[in-house]
Amino acid sequence: MELNKLTLFGLVKGRMGWLAKRQEVLAQNVANADTPGYKPKDLKAFNFDDMVRRQQTKLNAVTTSPMHMGGTRRSTSAYSEQENRSPYETSPDGNAVVLEEQMAKIGETQMQYQLTNELYRKHIGMIKIAIGKGR
Repeated sequence: MELNKLTLFGLVKGRMGWLAKRQEVLAQNVANADTPGYKPKDLKAFNFDDMVRRQQTKLNAVTTSPMHMGGTRRSTSAYSEQENRSPYETSPDGNAVVLEEQMAKIGETQMQYQLTNELYRKHIGMIKIAIGKGR
């Protein structure tokens, strides 16, 4: 039985992927805190409608040799970044990264990841109980 085919587990997996990608983007913002002209980025909010659209988006693979296998695959980056259009604070060199703001977002993302992970663990436990494996 593939857990990804169950709606709940597919959503949890998608949410965890979004949170991991957001953590990468926020880490890039912190790493570029002293880069002149750098504008902080964030991911668009995760929602169900976007997840359904991503499931339907596929890329056609091009074969350049008879030894290659053809087919389709999902897009490589399922989440899109967006730049902060109206930064709260900008330094004289044009850098708009506010470290306190980025660290708050990182903490929020970490808490959401832990919550999602706990939901996943609880649902696995419920399935184990349902099939008689106990806790």
